[in-house]
Amino acid sequence: MLATQRRERILAEVRAHGAARVADLVVALGVSDMTVRRDIAELAREGLVRRVHGGAVAPDTPSRSTDEPGFEAKRTWSSAQKTAIARAALADVEPGQALALSAGTTTWVLATMIAADPTLRPLTVVTNGLRVADALHGADDVEVVLTGGTRTPSDALVGPVADATLADLRVDRTFLGVHGLDADGPTTPNLAEAATDRALVRCAAATTVLADHTKWGTVGLARICGFDEIDTLVVDAGLADDARTHLAAAVDRLVLARPTPGDPQ
Repeated sequence: MLATQRRERILAEVRAHGAARVADLVVALGVSDMTVRRDIAELAREGLVRRVHGGAVAPDTPSRSTDEPGFEAKRTWSSAQKTAIARAALADVEPGQALALSAGTTTWVLATMIAADPTLRPLTVVTNGLRVADALHGADDVEVVLTGGTRTPSDALVGPVADATLADLRVDRTFLGVHGLDADGPTTPNLAEAATDRALVRCAAATTVLADHTKWGTVGLARICGFDEIDTLVVDAGLADDARTHLAAAVDRLVLARPTPGDPQ
C-alpha cells in the first residue's frame, strides 16, 4: 500500500469516528507502529488531523490534556457504563468500613447506590467530592467526612488543605474516578487534583479505580499513580481487547462490568 493510500485510510477513520488509534491502524494497515506515526505526523503537518498520545483526532477536537469539563457535562457521558461500573464496585463495600470516594461522576453514581442500600450500614465515607457528599447526605448511619480544599470545575476539593486532611486518615479502600487511562496509569488534567488523588491512594489499604472504556487512551496533564498502586480496576465491557490484555497484566484484579437493559443511556 502506498503512503498516500495509507494516509487516506487514516483520514477516513478519523473523519468517520472522530479519532484513530495507532495500535488499531497498525493492524488494519499491516505496517509498523513507526510507519503509522509518520503518516499521522504528515497528516497533522497538513492540518488534516491533530496528533494526540496514541493516535490522531479530528483537528477541531479540543485538547483534553488540560481540558476539564464541568460535572454536569460529564454526568451524561457513558451513563449506562458508569452505572454498571458502580454496581460492580459496590460488591467491595461492606458494613463497618471506612471508605474514601474521590470526586467524579462514576464515584457519584457509586455514592447514590451506597445511600440507597441500608444493608451496607454503618459506613464512614471520606470524600473530596462535593457531589459525592451531597449524594450521601441524610443517609442513616453513614458518616461523611469532607476534606475541605479549593473547588475545581468538576466539583472536587483539592490543594494543600485536602492533602493535609488525607495525610492523617486511614481507610479500608479508596474508590478513585479518573479523567484518563493509558499504559502508564490514570491521569487528570488538573495538577492539584492529581496531588489530592495521590493522597487518596496513599491513605487507603486498597485502591479501586473506576473508569469507563472511553477513558482508555485519554491522557491528562498529570499522572496520578502507577498500576502497581492499584489493586482493582473496574471498567465496562466496551474496553478493546488489546487494552484488556495490557490492564489484566498490570493490576491484581480487572473487573469487566456489563450494563443491563434497565441502565440509563
